[in-house]
Amino acid sequence: MADHREIARRLYEAFSEGDRDFFERHLADDLVFSSPPDPRLDRAGFFEVCWPGAGRGQKIDIQRLIESGDEVVVTYELTRPDGSGGWNTEVLTFDGDKLVKMEVYFGWDR
Repeated sequence: MADHREIARRLYEAFSEGDRDFFERHLADDLVFSSPPDPRLDRAGFFEVCWPGAGRGQKIDIQRLIESGDEVVVTYELTRPDGSGGWNTEVLTFDGDKLVKMEVYFGWDR
């Protein structure tokens, strides 16, 4: 059985580090990614729209990591190299060790 909380934690570390290989292994082929400006992106759309922000020196400090069934709710504080940042909450849905759905809910900037 997959440890969804650990995979979720590692996904945020991998994004900060720009470790695309980890994402490639854990994103389902039929991934659906949604955020307010980018609803219902597929896997290719995720890498096209979101991945360019990976590995840019940001720090992601996870504040909440709650598992419920196949979902993990993650709230984190983001700090960019220039000191700006904010808080977001995301709902990650898994099928085994593959992420099949990501829902991003923006918090506030600081």
